[in-house]
Amino acid sequence: MRLPGGRFAMGDAFDEGYPADGETPVHPVDVRPFLVDATTVTNAAFAAFVRATGHVTDAERFGSSAVFHGTLQAAPHDVLGRATGAPWWLAVRGADWRHPFGPLSGIDRMPHHPVVHVSHEDAQAYCRWAGKRLPTEAEWEYAARGGADGHRFVWGNELRPRGRWMCNIWQGTFPTRNTAEDGHLATAPAKTFRPNAFGLWNMSGNVWEWCADWFDPGYYQHSPVQDPRGPERGTARVLRGGSFLCHDSYCNRYRVAARSSNTPDSSASNIGFRCANDA
Repeated sequence: MRLPGGRFAMGDAFDEGYPADGETPVHPVDVRPFLVDATTVTNAAFAAFVRATGHVTDAERFGSSAVFHGTLQAAPHDVLGRATGAPWWLAVRGADWRHPFGPLSGIDRMPHHPVVHVSHEDAQAYCRWAGKRLPTEAEWEYAARGGADGHRFVWGNELRPRGRWMCNIWQGTFPTRNTAEDGHLATAPAKTFRPNAFGLWNMSGNVWEWCADWFDPGYYQHSPVQDPRGPERGTARVLRGGSFLCHDSYCNRYRVAARSSNTPDSSASNIGFRCANDA
């Protein structure tokens, strides 16, 4: 999709974000016209990349990746440990993009779901092969807002307008009971729910999306107005959009201004990406 660019108000106008994420102050940003894919990269698309290049993902090289406990499909001996402070995250041997929930799972019936267990490095490798790039964080938020400033969510200010779920997030009691009222226990196909005003699918929920920028919680304090590209260096890269595990009691980051981050070699069963390019 070709987006026209222009000025928008970037950041959390409701001051609902986590202080450590640095979603304020709201500040004006100008972005040039750019191209962005309508969906996240799917399993089928990533498989084509791997067939063409022989790429081995970081999760495959490391031999394990992070899987949410409620979706685990692995033998007990393949569970290598739990994350400190977040025991619902398991380090699982054999979890990778082909085996999103562990070595006993597969993607044969999920070609149109977003690829997961891809690190920032893997995402960049795919983009180079495809002749594209990752969106900047400013481009991502501009695209997600669909031309509307000041909204809490991609679609407006109500989480469930007319009682309808608009994105794939957690319903129930996190992390023990997911009622899946939105129809999805884990990832949904990349074209699910309704696209936003720019025709982009699942800019909220489903899977986290890598952006090009290094992460700095204080960046908005001095971010340039014209096409901000993030800090020159850092230890973590920006993630945007939230995932199927977000819930207001734990990870209220399905809001359009919400930010998160992870180290560039990290991967998990709820991290994917979409591509962008210069117009």
